[in-house]
Amino acid sequence: MVEFLEKIFFWDPVAAAGFDIGARVPIVVLWLILGGIYFTIRMRFVNIRMFGHSFGLITGRYDKKSDKGEVSHFQALATALSATVGLGNIAGVAIAITVGGPGATFWMILAGFLGMSMKFTECTLGLKYRNIDENGRVSGGPMYYLSKGLKKRNLGMLGRVLAVFSAVMMVLASFGGSNMFQANQSFAQFRLIFPGMENYGFWFGICLAAIIGIVVYGGIKSIARVAARLVPFMAFLYVGAALVIILMNFDRIGEVFLIIIKGAFSPVAVKGGIIGVLITGFQRGAFSNEAGVGSAAVAHAAARTDIPVKEGIVALAEPFIDTVVICTMTAMVIIFTGFGDNPDNLEGAQLTSSAFATVFPWFPYLLVISILCFAFSTMISWSYYGLNGFRYLFEKPVRKLGLPVRTLFIVYYLIFLTFTVIGASSGLNNVIAFSDMMVLTMAFPNIIGLVIMAPEVYADLQEYLAAYRNKSK
Repeated sequence: MVEFLEKIFFWDPVAAAGFDIGARVPIVVLWLILGGIYFTIRMRFVNIRMFGHSFGLITGRYDKKSDKGEVSHFQALATALSATVGLGNIAGVAIAITVGGPGATFWMILAGFLGMSMKFTECTLGLKYRNIDENGRVSGGPMYYLSKGLKKRNLGMLGRVLAVFSAVMMVLASFGGSNMFQANQSFAQFRLIFPGMENYGFWFGICLAAIIGIVVYGGIKSIARVAARLVPFMAFLYVGAALVIILMNFDRIGEVFLIIIKGAFSPVAVKGGIIGVLITGFQRGAFSNEAGVGSAAVAHAAARTDIPVKEGIVALAEPFIDTVVICTMTAMVIIFTGFGDNPDNLEGAQLTSSAFATVFPWFPYLLVISILCFAFSTMISWSYYGLNGFRYLFEKPVRKLGLPVRTLFIVYYLIFLTFTVIGASSGLNNVIAFSDMMVLTMAFPNIIGLVIMAPEVYADLQEYLAAYRNKSK
């Protein structure tokens, strides 16, 4: 199956059409670019129009105690952010700059901007088609809105096929992109700070798996509580340090943005030219904010609200915070400190760490704490996503066999925690290839469903805006 997905992921539609542009154009990245453009236009630039209102909703200004759900708007946002604000912002940006040069930053920012509209669409549907059982436990995500939403349009068979494929990929992505990559880069930074620990990846993975197991045992409420505390803390640590470096180089900000823009449109020295840089930037941006893959819809489905559009508006802030703000700050620090060309041939998080260390020699020690927080928060949130996909696939068969549903939890988390150990013990190239493949392939079934249901989401948005305006008068 992995070989099949690799052929899809790395198929070059431009080369297949007979054009040689010197760069591979993975079809999934092209799919995400077109999806971002379509939803931004189809939702009439909701990413700009409702941006301010998004933060009003996050603060709880419009909440009602009677709303159904398990977590608040802020907790849902924190859970989803904890899954996206991770090593994609630290290691992913470094990888983008290493491969595509500083110009890749521009395309990452654009990916974040376009991703806001996709995030709005998928999270609105995630809450609208969620399931709430007799115990108040919420299940949601692309599996549910693809199957239920398309069934309403007499596309039940298509909906079931897309839902099953989405659930399978979500489970695999939880093992790969959310888990192996995070564990791998956490250990990479750990061994950079503590020389002589190179052969202890297995035991590092064991310790990390044990801590994750304790948190995820409590379900989404436990995960949301941890995320609501951890996300602001790790953002303060990392963004605070980056901001200090940026302010120290305030007079060079214009120069750095000129380097980024020039590199984005005239990358002479980069293999593949402008197309290569564009694809690299979008690929890393999409991996960072996960817009279009449907993962965040799982977390937002648990929010306490009966108005799906409200949660979609809350969700559109994620790609802005994750990619437009944090990824840009990381890129600026790397360029400010002279590591834009990666002179020492460092990998991932180690490049970012070395860039920070040129200003603060002690910063790698602080960064290892930030990286562990980033990685840990991403893994606990993605474990919840993967569990939802696993439940969707196997809950009915398990019940028919007369086995307790808890069996699913045990089996899933045993596999998940095993992949944590594998990730910490593996090489970066293998891990990142598998991670990209698993996470981004989720976009295929998701965007097909989103396009079909886009008119419904837009109608709901118009209805919400009319009610909001009348209430404001």
